[in-house]
Amino acid sequence: MVLEVHDEARVRTLTLNRPEALNAFNEQLYDATAEALVAAAEDPEVAVVVLTGRGRAFSAGTDLLEMAQMSSDPDFERGEHGFNGLIDALVDFPKPLICAVNGIGLGIGTTILGFADLAFMSVEARLKCPFTSLGVAPEAASSFLLPRLVGRQNAAWVLLSSEWIGAQEAVEMGLVYRVCEPDELLRVAGEHAETLARRPISSLVAVKETMTAPLREQIGAARERENAAFGRLMGGPANAEALAAFAEGREPDFTALPPGH
Repeated sequence: MVLEVHDEARVRTLTLNRPEALNAFNEQLYDATAEALVAAAEDPEVAVVVLTGRGRAFSAGTDLLEMAQMSSDPDFERGEHGFNGLIDALVDFPKPLICAVNGIGLGIGTTILGFADLAFMSVEARLKCPFTSLGVAPEAASSFLLPRLVGRQNAAWVLLSSEWIGAQEAVEMGLVYRVCEPDELLRVAGEHAETLARRPISSLVAVKETMTAPLREQIGAARERENAAFGRLMGGPANAEALAAFAEGREPDFTALPPGH
């Protein structure tokens, strides 16, 4: 089971459960998470969703070994929803979404915070958007959502540098709401979730709708730009070098790429 589901006090907790792969999203996990969000949205007994990870990672992002397969094998069988289906489910999710970042968050493990209504982070967790180190472009409307969330210069550093962001830095820039000790993270996130879950679901949905409705068109436009850029770069010289380096257990060397790459 790549995704665990637990219900209590009108709060549904979704736990990413690929600890051996640092909860990296393969097609199976993308599908399971997208379907779980749709199910929670439709369930009249669910008021709030908490998303967290099993083990020492929140999510290591897209499974790079599977990503390499997809880029090299035209017959690779994709999931029903995949990455874009998960983002669709996040965009459309009408109820409060709380992320409890228990460990490292890479790629979608960071950009998903753009869709969280509240995010809590372990003091031992770290976040990274490794797009430039993979030779690709931003994802999940992060080019729009992160500047809005943390300001242009913070977002520029996060998206351009591919450097780690620690918990204290994340809370100071507004990427997360609160930092907690590891053994307190789920309790604190759960208490906030239960506080919200005691409110009328209809009101929670109305508040979120009024907050997110003005952003929908811009999120859609950002995704189109990002997907076009990602499509141009995936499988290109920089991305090929990054994936080869990952498979070989070494650091990528972009200095020998053709000019402009």
